[in-house]
Amino acid sequence: MSLPPLTILLAAPRGFCAGVVRAIDIVERALSLYGAPVYVRHEIVHNKFVVDDLRAKGAIFVVELDEITAGDRPVIFSANGVPKSVPAAAQARAMFQIDATCPLVTKVHMEALRHYEQGLHIILIGHKNHPEVIGTMGQLPNGAITLIETPAEAKALHVKDESKLAFVTQTTLSVDDTRDVIEAL
Repeated sequence: MSLPPLTILLAAPRGFCAGVVRAIDIVERALSLYGAPVYVRHEIVHNKFVVDDLRAKGAIFVVELDEITAGDRPVIFSANGVPKSVPAAAQARAMFQIDATCPLVTKVHMEALRHYEQGLHIILIGHKNHPEVIGTMGQLPNGAITLIETPAEAKALHVKDESKLAFVTQTTLSVDDTRDVIEAL
């Protein structure tokens, strides 16, 4: 028995967002300008093929700065962004830093800071331990941001003053991922 012909439809457009393309380009340009190795704190993007390709070209991916030996090699911060403590630590070690944070992530950082400076408590809708969430939470003092992952957590939230709240979201979440949490807030 033979199967009927199969038609495969390829969705378009497909690929990476502009922030990811920018981050990959930054690593490739650093390799071109400075030669291998260049260090990248955390995987530049969540894509094994891209990371393996960059690794083959001379990028060394590290989890923390203390994995990098002293020297003049660049250290690149991933598209997910980093807490303020990371560039400060790199500066204290006189490391050559290149920031490949996605501009949309930087915008979230700036909005969170703006709201904080207006006396608001920030609710961050995102996934615990995601590098972007860690980076966003690390933009403000401890306790200034509360992470909410689910509608149930939003409904159970207790704050000092409900009139002094703002929320931001992890940029890699879709509208569908955040809709129910926002409604619960």
